This record gives sequence, C-alpha cells and structure tokens, in this order.
Amino acid sequence: MQNELLKELEARGFINQVSNIDGLNDALNAGKITAYLGSDPTADSLHVGHLVPVMMMRWLQKYGHKPITLVGGATGRIGDPSGRDSGRPMMTEEVLAKNVAGLKKSFSKFFKFGDGASDAIMVDNYDWMKNYSHLDFLRDFGTDFTVPRMLSMDSVKRRLDNGMTFLEFNYMTFQAVDFLTLYREHNCILQTCGADQWGNAIMGIELIRKKLGKEAFVLSTSLITDANGNKIGKSAGNAVWVNEDKTSPYEYYQYFRNTPDDLVEKFLKIFTEIPLNEIARLSALQGAELNEAKKILAFAATEIAHGRAAATAAADTAAALFGGGANATNMPSVEIEMNADMGILDFLCAAGLFASKSEARRTIEQGGIQIDGQKITDPRAVIAPADEYKVQRGKKVFLKVMKK
Repeated sequence: MQNELLKELEARGFINQVSNIDGLNDALNAGKITAYLGSDPTADSLHVGHLVPVMMMRWLQKYGHKPITLVGGATGRIGDPSGRDSGRPMMTEEVLAKNVAGLKKSFSKFFKFGDGASDAIMVDNYDWMKNYSHLDFLRDFGTDFTVPRMLSMDSVKRRLDNGMTFLEFNYMTFQAVDFLTLYREHNCILQTCGADQWGNAIMGIELIRKKLGKEAFVLSTSLITDANGNKIGKSAGNAVWVNEDKTSPYEYYQYFRNTPDDLVEKFLKIFTEIPLNEIARLSALQGAELNEAKKILAFAATEIAHGRAAATAAADTAAALFGGGANATNMPSVEIEMNADMGILDFLCAAGLFASKSEARRTIEQGGIQIDGQKITDPRAVIAPADEYKVQRGKKVFLKVMKK
C-alpha cells in the first residue's frame, strides 16, 4: 500500500527522484522516520528557491515524522560545486557565523522545533567535522570513495574544464559523512534535497551501506525557475528571501501575487497547505478570476513564512497600491542621503531601483517611472529634498523613498 505521505507529496508535485521508492514506502508504513535537509550558509537567509524541499519536509513533520535541519558550517567552508561554473568565494568566520544564525531563523519559520517525538532539531556539521584532522579523515573514509565514481558526478564533470579545485572535489565526501553521522546519531534514514544535490546525496547512501550495511534513502525535488527558466538563487541575482530584513513580507507577497498563470496550480500545491480539492477549483479559474487565486496563493505562502498579521498587512498594502482604498503604510521603504537637489537618475539608483543610470534613463524614456503619482518623462529632471517620496516603477514595483 502506498504510504499516505508519499501520496500527498506525489499529488503536490514534490517528488523528482527517489533512490528506492519501494524501500522508502515500506519504511514509512512501518512507523515514524527521521529525515534531514541541509543548507550551506552562503547567505544569511533561505530564499524561495530553497523552499521546495523545505515545504516537503514541513509535510513530513505534519504527518508525524521528525525533521533535522542541517546548517553546513563545515561544508560552507568548502563551497558546493553543484550547478556552478566557478568556485564560490571564501567567507570569513564572522560572515559564516552571521549566515548560520540567519539560516536558523529561516528554518524556524517552517518547522516546529522542540523535544517532542516529531519536533524538528537543528544541527551544524562543523560540530563533528572540526574534530577530524586531515589524516584522520583520509584514514577513516579515504578508501570508501573511488576517483572514477567521484568523476562520474555531474557536479564534477561540468567543472573539470574550468579548473575545479581539490577543495571543491572533497565536498561530496563531506556531505556523505554528514548523512552517515546523522544515521548513527539520530537513526536518520532519509535525506531530502533539490535535484541539483542528487549526486552528493547518493554518495551518502553508498557510504552508509559500506560502513553500516544499512539501507538509507534520498528523495529529491524539482528546482524552481524564474520566467526565463533560470534557477532562482542568490548567485543568479533573482532571489526572493525568506527573512524579512532582506525581503519584506509585502515584497514576498508580491512575488507570489505575480505568479505566471501557468504556474499558479504548481505554486499552490508546493508553497501552500491548501487542500488539493480546493487547489483544483482555484486552478480551473480563468481570466480575471484567476487573479483571486493568485491572491489566495500569495496570502497563504506569506502566512506560512511571516504569520497571519504580516500576510494581512501585505494584502492590505497591495490593495491600496493597486486597487485603492486601503492603508499603504506597509509599502517597502528605503532611506537615502538627500541633503541637496538630486538628478532623477542618481535618485533612482540611490534608492536601489536600478543598477545603472542607463537602465533608469531607458525606463524614464519609456514612461515607466512615477513619483507621487506624476509620470517622469525627462531623464534630466531634478528632485528636491523631501522627507518622503512614493515611487512607482512600471505597474508592479512601489517604493517609499525617505530622506535620512
């Protein structure tokens, strides 16, 4: 009999690959299991691109299983080569500590942590990796990984011609030891991950089999891409962050509110906990009615990440900006130095609305900028100092610009 959790995950479109679907099904039917999801501290927040396996683990907890969230304090010191054409920049200890704290804050938004049987726990792989000397690690695990097997991984093959370092080459061995350690210490039998982590995760299964003679499992999810088909992530420059100090609840809400029509059903299934029969009804809406489904999606996703009060405030702000009549005090805001008249191009770039003056100039010439409801048509216009301006870029971007 197919396990109810697997039915839910399959119906919602989470499952990309499973190392042994029958074995995992039997393990889930036999009782409660422990599973883990890891994230390296390359930034001080999760982003939407991370959330497919996070939401899948949230469902795992809802069905009574125990999640482990792993923050990669050790693997973050190496840098995961998966899906990359160049090495990651090295981070200082201070940056690593800041990022680890930020990831813990992100994870706490999606899981119930505590001491209960199904309560999540959080671990840092630096806690065990720091105890290995280089010689110890080679002695304990060096014979468990063969070079031909490591070279067969996609994350390695795509980097060989671009100068993959020995540092990065070791990444998959660290991740495999993480899985082995969690199996030994917490009876963790399942690793969940994004599709780009499949090869690294499989190495963990192989190591557990070699060291313990036990069966473990990997379940991967599909990756979320933007409208251009690019993976959503920090390095791609299109990240929508989970922590509110990086992306406001309003901006988070607007990301989901602006979901393309053909992705509404997929996003409702993955990023919300709305029942599937209601999702089927919402997904069948057409034309202007589909906008109501997008509002429901945006509210439900924002409520999970930021709470009901923040979701309500974000919805009210959107109603004020796009429909009129509601309070706009929660509009995203930024402070800039403005002690004298500023050219409009400098003003827009200082507010972070554009990366370059040429981009700002093109948008003005195309009629895409309004300040306090007035369209700006001259890229040579001058803005006088004021306590606050309401700036609109295009139809969907609003920003309150305030003087420091």
